[in-house]
Amino acid sequence: MRGLFGLVGLVVVLAIVGLVAKKQLSATRAPAAALQQAPIAGTGASVPVINPTGNVQQQSQQVQQQVQQQLDEIAKQRAQAMGEAEK
Repeated sequence: MRGLFGLVGLVVVLAIVGLVAKKQLSATRAPAAALQQAPIAGTGASVPVINPTGNVQQQSQQVQQQVQQQLDEIAKQRAQAMGEAEK
């Protein structure tokens, strides 16, 4: 009887782990429509879609360029806010 409960418990835990793994894997394969430009909170900037067809080096360079553009935009906004605060 004790072995039967242990086996049933093991099957239940295995089913839960399988469902969680399936949910995690499906989240990493988000459709392209969900990856459209989304606003970044508090900046007014948006996140462009990364080209999934390029190689890893191209994707890395694209991400670096996007981050640099976003940082430049944030720096401009901060400079404008500081200039307005001084007036």
